[in-house]
Amino acid sequence: MIVCIPVGDDGQVGGGWGRAHRVAVAEVTTGEVTRWDEYDVGWDAAHDTGTEGAHHARIVRFLTEHQVGAVVVGHVGQGMHHTMQKMGLAVHTGATGSARDAVVAAVGQG
Repeated sequence: MIVCIPVGDDGQVGGGWGRAHRVAVAEVTTGEVTRWDEYDVGWDAAHDTGTEGAHHARIVRFLTEHQVGAVVVGHVGQGMHHTMQKMGLAVHTGATGSARDAVVAAVGQG
C-alpha cells in the first residue's frame, strides 16, 4: 500500500493536510515501512493563492503521480476529504505522534 502523510521537520505527523509544507510517500508491506520518500510540496504557501479548486487539483495531481492509495492526516478539510474519497483513496484522520508509526497503524497489515 502506498500512503501519503504530512510530516514535520521532527518526523512527527505534520499539521493540516492542505497547508502541509512537506509530505512523505511511504510504501507499507505486511505492517512494515519498506520505502519512505519526503517531498517539499509547499502547499502551505500555495494554499491561499488561486482558487480552492486549483489547490485541490495540485494535491490530486501529486497523489495521482505517486500512485497513493491512502492518506493519513491529523485533520483535513471536508472538501478535500470528499475529493480524496471520490478518488477511491482511504482517508485516515486523527493521526498524531511519529509519522512512520501513524502510517503503519492506519494501514495495518495491508
